[in-house]
Amino acid sequence: MPTARPPLTRIADALGVSEERLRTLVLEHTSPAPDSAVVAFTVEEAARRLGVGRTTMYALIASGEVRSVRIGRLRRVPAEVLATYLADRSQAAAPTAAHAA
Repeated sequence: MPTARPPLTRIADALGVSEERLRTLVLEHTSPAPDSAVVAFTVEEAARRLGVGRTTMYALIASGEVRSVRIGRLRRVPAEVLATYLADRSQAAAPTAAHAA
C-alpha cells in the first residue's frame, strides 16, 4: 500500500513546481501589504506585530507605554508608534545586555 503524500506535495506535483517554490508563491500572494502602506493598526494587529497578546497590548495602551488614537468608536495604534516603542525598549535593554556580558 503506497504511503499518502502531504497535500502540499501533491499540489506541487500537479502544478509541476517544487514544494518550496509553491510555498514561496503562496506567501507572496497571501502576505499583507508592506508596513509602509499601513497608517494605523487595530489593537489586535498591533499585538501580533509585537508578538504579545491582546490583553497585554491593551495594558500597554492603558499605561501609556503605547500611544493609540480613537477614530469614532474604534481604537487604532499608529504604525510609527510601534517602531518607536520597539526602539525605546531596545535602548532600555541594551545596557542590561551589555552588563550581562
